[in-house]
Amino acid sequence: MASWYERNILPKLLCCACAAPGIREQREKLVPQARGRVLELGVGGGLNLAFYDPAKATSVTGVDPHPELRAIAEAAPRAEGLQVEITDGEAERLPFADASFDTVLCTFTLCSVRSPAAALAEARRVLKPEGRFLFCEHGLSPDAGVSRWQRALEPLWKRLAGGCHLTRPVTSAVEAAGFAVENGQRFYFDKAPKPMAWCEQGVARAA
Repeated sequence: MASWYERNILPKLLCCACAAPGIREQREKLVPQARGRVLELGVGGGLNLAFYDPAKATSVTGVDPHPELRAIAEAAPRAEGLQVEITDGEAERLPFADASFDTVLCTFTLCSVRSPAAALAEARRVLKPEGRFLFCEHGLSPDAGVSRWQRALEPLWKRLAGGCHLTRPVTSAVEAAGFAVENGQRFYFDKAPKPMAWCEQGVARAA
């Protein structure tokens, strides 16, 4: 059972942190690329909904296991005319048929799922053969000094940030799941502590 902190404080903290200017900038770049029937893994508080292009995305299905975040997402601003459905579900066990979606979007979600490998396998399963996987995730820095700090801070960080990991690889995990990454980018967010600031994003297709 979720604690009082997890029900009442954590959802607001997560939405505030994930709305930071640097993160918002990456959402603005990535989300409008979604096309057709879209599945968003870990929709959270619905921070991506304002950036979809209804002329490209015919519908958006957002999945999240946390009722408090789903309630925030239901009320989140969204592009006019965008068809949105917010549903209960886990990225590791998606309640959808094979090859159901044209796009799967995953932003700042793989850090906190129980199994990134299972979530990525499910993303590939529900994508149509020509579909695209769009991702933007923070994770393990390639710099030794930063990664040492990430490993030292991670136990406390996970408790404070709802199970968020600092040391999970991103692009290599996407590739290990059978995707070929196009237009990949790797960088640190400006004005953020480096252990929390390493980010990787890209567009991928089934290899």
